[in-house]
Amino acid sequence: MFKKKKVEKKIPDNTYRVIKISKEALYEFIYESFIDNQEQFLDISDGTSVVHGFGIDWEEDSFTFVARTSKSDDDIFDEIDVDKISKAIKDTTNTMYAKNRFIDLSQKELEEICDT
Repeated sequence: MFKKKKVEKKIPDNTYRVIKISKEALYEFIYESFIDNQEQFLDISDGTSVVHGFGIDWEEDSFTFVARTSKSDDDIFDEIDVDKISKAIKDTTNTMYAKNRFIDLSQKELEEICDT
């Protein structure tokens, strides 16, 4: 068997590598980062045990991520209006690495927010 030579990837000397992305791409990146790190961010053991949704408030420049266990019998998650949740609550954290970065809301509390 021939062993493939590993190609070293690096930025060439005296060169700057620049990435600039739009707000839409930035929010896409944030969403994908939430999915990749949901165990840490949501303080759960298994990210495959939850379903989630998200919303972006372009006027307020905010991102809201909502998750719950996938074992719930109710289909309310499909009816959750993340935009209404975003407008109804204050920011839950200043940083995603704070211990108390999320809040827990009951299904009744979410229904009340989404019905207004």
